[in-house]
Amino acid sequence: MGKGVKAAVVGGVFAVMLGGAGYGAYNLVSAVNGTDGGGPAPVRTGPPDEEEIRTASAKFFAAWEKGEAATAASYTNNAAAAGQLLTAYGADAHITDVDITPGAAGGTRVPFTVRARVSYEGKSAPLTYKSSLTVVRGVTTGRALVDWKPSVVHPELKEGDTLVTAESANPPIEAVGRDGGVLTKEKYPSLGPVLDTLRAKYGDKAGGRPGVELVVRHAAQETPDTPLLTLAEGEPGTLRTTLSARVQAAAERAVKRYGESSVVAVKPSTGEVLAVANNRADGFNAAFQGQVAPGSTMKIITAAMLIDNGVTSMNGPAPCPDTATWQSQTFHNLPGMAPDENATLAGSFLRSCNTAFIKLVDEEPLTDASLTTEAEERFGLGRDDWQTGIASFDGRVPASGGPDRAANAIGQGQVQMNPLNMASVTATAITGTFRQPYLVSPDLDGRRLATAKGLPASTAAQLKQMMRLTATQGTGREAMAGLGGDIGAKTGSAEVDRQAVSNSWFTGFRDDLAAAAMTEEGGHGGDAAGPIVADVLRAGG
Repeated sequence: MGKGVKAAVVGGVFAVMLGGAGYGAYNLVSAVNGTDGGGPAPVRTGPPDEEEIRTASAKFFAAWEKGEAATAASYTNNAAAAGQLLTAYGADAHITDVDITPGAAGGTRVPFTVRARVSYEGKSAPLTYKSSLTVVRGVTTGRALVDWKPSVVHPELKEGDTLVTAESANPPIEAVGRDGGVLTKEKYPSLGPVLDTLRAKYGDKAGGRPGVELVVRHAAQETPDTPLLTLAEGEPGTLRTTLSARVQAAAERAVKRYGESSVVAVKPSTGEVLAVANNRADGFNAAFQGQVAPGSTMKIITAAMLIDNGVTSMNGPAPCPDTATWQSQTFHNLPGMAPDENATLAGSFLRSCNTAFIKLVDEEPLTDASLTTEAEERFGLGRDDWQTGIASFDGRVPASGGPDRAANAIGQGQVQMNPLNMASVTATAITGTFRQPYLVSPDLDGRRLATAKGLPASTAAQLKQMMRLTATQGTGREAMAGLGGDIGAKTGSAEVDRQAVSNSWFTGFRDDLAAAAMTEEGGHGGDAAGPIVADVLRAGG
């Protein structure tokens, strides 16, 4: 074992106490606890002091180093959960020779470095990582205790996760892009979870051989293991993806500008996904699996519904009043938008006038199900049948009555989307053909891609022109400024309960490239999501 972390002062006090007997020992306890011997010591309250923090963390570290899982767990405020994970640390992860070096405490937080060795079936490798813990006061005991979180043991661990060392569940893969370049999580950090998922699904189909690894085994069954350390290299198989190294690199850079952002780029003529990037603290692939209101980017589908059902056309009427009331609920436009009772659909679309769309969803022959039918049959959304190659959400546009019928039309209410869905919507809108997005060719595993009948040529032409006008004259003009080629866009901002600022949405196209982005609490569509999409579209040239 390593040097150990000793609690010498406290250990010495207890040695004296145990060495004494009777009344003398009782008086010593009273003196230590500050009581007069007339009753039990009072439970301490308030934040732990510096000495308590040092002592509590030292005891925990010392027991952990010795592999004494139950003892280490007893110094936490959740002994059962801590004991289970600390036991697995040695028994399942095969981590030994643990040596822990505490850093300088900052308040109740104690950073530390772990140096250890992982050994399994004759193979061994050193392991080093950094973590931290926080010392709190026990609610009932008043003791200073380690506030238990799985991340104390390893920063990659979340609730329910554990550590395991064994032969890899799946052979490693060497994922390559459409240009033949290798895609690694070191070069493209936000691809990490995507690459792990691709390995879990296609590792045995790519022709590789498994190695031996220390991994995080996640509680969620559909979540692939996260490799932490390789003890024995496997033989990677080659997995071809549709990703473009150039567009992916641009997407990675773009989302770094705004926290909690996601973006997807697709090739409209084929449905191939050219980039997927997330900048999120939780590591969730919101670009493919997010389920949130898309705001006014939904007006692409709503406009298609209005045109396909003969309610209006691009140059037909779509008046934009200050407010619109639907079944007792009043809807407003963004502050500062001047009313225009003579507006066309194109004019209300490029300004993103909510009230114009609210008023039109009441027209014959529209029903509560009309928007759902348009989304499912024309755009391929909401049927749970996309087969992208990894887990994805296909959008949701439920048939809704009451105020939600109107709210759905402007991307609020019960509608849910993610950037993958909205990039696909743009691709369908400008080509007239729904091509289900995919990341891995269906030829590899015989997947059947989803189909939909797409849009009439006239509808697609009108949508494309309205998006062009939005990019050059409307709400998308600032974000799309400077982009050459055939460009179009649609902005959106979605209000979400318990958020002070709306989510920023933007989708656009440039020639044969479509992209969509979302930034949580990013404000208006052009504020955060717009620059992300523009950067990605710029890389496609």
